[in-house]
Amino acid sequence: QAAATKLGCLLGGTIPKAGRKTMKVAIVHYWLVGMRGGEKVVEALCEMFPSADIYTHVYRPDRMSATIRRHRIETTFIARLPFSRGHYQMYLPLMPVALEQLDLSGYDLVISSESGPAKGVITPPGSLHVCYCHTPMRYLWSGYHTYRQRSGRLTRTLMPAIMHQMRMWDLASAARVDHFIANSHNVADRIRKYYRRDAGVIYPPVDLQGYDATAHREDFYLYVGQLVPYKGADIVVDAFNRMRKRLVIIGHGQDLPWLRRMCGPTVQLLGWQDDAVLRSYYARCRALVFAADEDFGMVPVEAMSAGRPVIALGRGGSCETVIPGVTGLFFDEQSAEALIAAILQFEAMERSFDSARIAAHATSFSKGVFRMRMTETLGRWLDEQRQGSKRPGARVRAATAEDAVFAA
Repeated sequence: QAAATKLGCLLGGTIPKAGRKTMKVAIVHYWLVGMRGGEKVVEALCEMFPSADIYTHVYRPDRMSATIRRHRIETTFIARLPFSRGHYQMYLPLMPVALEQLDLSGYDLVISSESGPAKGVITPPGSLHVCYCHTPMRYLWSGYHTYRQRSGRLTRTLMPAIMHQMRMWDLASAARVDHFIANSHNVADRIRKYYRRDAGVIYPPVDLQGYDATAHREDFYLYVGQLVPYKGADIVVDAFNRMRKRLVIIGHGQDLPWLRRMCGPTVQLLGWQDDAVLRSYYARCRALVFAADEDFGMVPVEAMSAGRPVIALGRGGSCETVIPGVTGLFFDEQSAEALIAAILQFEAMERSFDSARIAAHATSFSKGVFRMRMTETLGRWLDEQRQGSKRPGARVRAATAEDAVFAA
């Protein structure tokens, strides 16, 4: 009964203590410009904390779900700068300053959703700051050289000095976080590598509703995702051009014009599509092709929830969601040759894949599982923090963590 009471109080936004003080919750997200993986995590947090306030750099309400729009949303000064709605990333060097101007006084729980700058907020004494990390910023760390190589001449020239300064801030701001949660073991390893911090792992919530694992299969493969360099869409197009097999691509991004020029007669590029259309293609494809070294990767889980096998690059988050020979296959390197070999292997064993078994595996990544694990974890840390604040010297020890980073 006590556990159930604590669970209900956490979800309802109250702390079970004298006077039943209302627990104020803030959610900090880097930018709200489309419903991608990070925004779906924010949406799930909004469902858990219906009274939470949201802080972000840039907000496009027309591209957000109704669940997110119901919350009070405050933007930083980045939103008032020219062209920020469409070109917010060019203001990346200003985002640390913008975050530090946010006044989070009075909040008991701050949850930062990190992939762009979000965790660098200054939280009040006595509050709990939990960072749900999709990945340490790729621009600064794991993807720095790829982004620089793909940038224009001016950006390539400016990046080394700007990103050097941002790395120092990013490392210092990691010490402002009380606890990290990673969206995969893959990302937990990056947090340990770059921030020297341990992180618990809670997989992000995947909406498994509305997928049909019994639909009639058609003779095409499917690629879904942002059309940006690290996702490897160009590798997929090259492979299917060579094989002259049917491929449907759903997604949008900076590489869209270039990919349109690449596509041969058997490759169809649809651009962005709504959820209903996407679910229909998931249900009818032979298999999903996934070529990204992804942090976690919701797309393979969505395909599996429709009972469809996944042919994935054997790196990153896919290694935690796809079971080789049961729910899909891996290829070893991000190249057209490796992908072609994997597709031929898949076709030789296609009949061995069981749609019902694949769909059942996807349920371990559901919203319900995410909500349960987040509730248990946050409840435990809130309890520990309240108990720790009563011990003499606890605040002094915590206050020295960020100073140590600057001293180093």
